[in-house]
Amino acid sequence: MPPSDSASDGFAVLEETARTWRPDDVRTTDPLDPAPAAALSAVLDLPAPAAADGEPLPPLWHWLYFLSWPRRSALGADGHPRDSGFLPPLPQRRRMFAGGRLEVAAPLTAGRPAQQHSRVSRVVPKRGRSGNLLFVTVRSEYRQSGRLCLTEEQDLVYRSGGAPPVPPAAALDTESRPSAGTSPWQQEWRTDPALLFRFSALTANAHRIHYDTPYTTGVEGYPGLVVHGPLLVLAMLELVRREQPDRPVRTLSYRLNKPAFCEERLLACGGPEPGGGPDDTVRLRIASHREDAHAGADVGFA
Repeated sequence: MPPSDSASDGFAVLEETARTWRPDDVRTTDPLDPAPAAALSAVLDLPAPAAADGEPLPPLWHWLYFLSWPRRSALGADGHPRDSGFLPPLPQRRRMFAGGRLEVAAPLTAGRPAQQHSRVSRVVPKRGRSGNLLFVTVRSEYRQSGRLCLTEEQDLVYRSGGAPPVPPAAALDTESRPSAGTSPWQQEWRTDPALLFRFSALTANAHRIHYDTPYTTGVEGYPGLVVHGPLLVLAMLELVRREQPDRPVRTLSYRLNKPAFCEERLLACGGPEPGGGPDDTVRLRIASHREDAHAGADVGFA
């Protein structure tokens, strides 16, 4: 069946955006105060702060830093800024975090100033099964004392207008447990509204799907508060820190497949591939009773 005129017009908007939208690079400096790392350690209920002054930050904990706090009047109805930075100029824009990659030359050290240089490196329109999408890749480099420490890419997906990203669903099942399977590393995990609210505050994430239940269910069409994609990734990485604390992470690739919802029973699991050697990639995932992998990650070591 040929696409409708409205669908064709919508894809043309995405193609034009991909062709002409060239946001400026962003350069930011942050002192990397250890306080946010200590706060996240408390939010994740860790036994001790993950990084004190002068200690390396765990992988991806730089997400607590280099934050932007736009004025309240600059926010849209969904909590995201209406027009700024790396948000493409699309009507009725909806944003989804799809995944990313990280290369670690050296971990960032808490308590020492660091510099971030970010830019949009790729913009690609695609026709998806559920509608037209714009894929945006943001590439960031992080330096301390002039040395390149981290190189990160984040893949973001934008939908222009249309229906909510998921259809309305029945009440959540918050009691069924995920299947443990045969994964050698396992950690049961459950979220609650306070955890999501505190993580939103620590990461300057005002997207209402993480803390505003009436908006999330009535406007976005989700059956409950949505667990942050970055929080799912950090939960997987906590398995690595628990099971192999002395192995420095050098590469990370992660994917966010299906949303997980607040108070569902979740399982962070994975481990080395069967029969692999000590230097092989560790494969991780977040499972629930209804999804085998809400998120997945591959971790490589030095």
